[in-house]
Amino acid sequence: ASLGITDKLLYNWKAKFDAEQSGSSLNSDERAELLRLRKENKELRMEKEILKKASALLLKETK
Repeated sequence: ASLGITDKLLYNWKAKFDAEQSGSSLNSDERAELLRLRKENKELRMEKEILKKASALLLKETK
């Protein structure tokens, strides 16, 4: 109590810790990596689509 920590705050910290330990929750590093990987995946999908269209166009021009 002298530190300004309430019972509810301790309960929330414990619940978060338990979730991270059980693997059902992501910690901040894992969350940041997941966001980075999702962004990279989106960019790669767009690049793949552009390459598909470019190759189809080149194929059409060579015929």
